[in-house]
Amino acid sequence: MVRETNSEKETLALGRELAQQARAGQVFALVGDLGVGKTVLTKGMAEGLGITEPVNSPTFTIMQIYEEGRLPFYHFDVYRIGDPEEMEEIGYEDYFYGEGICLVEWANLIRELMPEDTVWITMEKKPERGFDYRRVTIHE
Repeated sequence: MVRETNSEKETLALGRELAQQARAGQVFALVGDLGVGKTVLTKGMAEGLGITEPVNSPTFTIMQIYEEGRLPFYHFDVYRIGDPEEMEEIGYEDYFYGEGICLVEWANLIRELMPEDTVWITMEKKPERGFDYRRVTIHE
């Protein structure tokens, strides 16, 4: 499935829609260049789960846990992971195979650890289509 957004508001709405359809135990892999809107989509997903606390990219902490929504939301940013073994140190399997929703930014860096049924979301800019244009490809 390919979706196009033309504003931050539309990207947030897409994230909300994805989260409202998400089920317990689902893992989302979010891939895209710096500044493409991964954190905006993530904020939308948090909103869609009913999370009201501020959501930021956990670049330095690797993972943030949000438990106030309809399902726990585990937000990983693996940009700074040097070796997939570092994921084992934080017990990633407990989250990937748990009862919450996982979203992993930069998941392409740990592709070998991602579950087989991961939902892959690739975000791309197309400058010729406008500054806020995003092409979002979603597939399993």
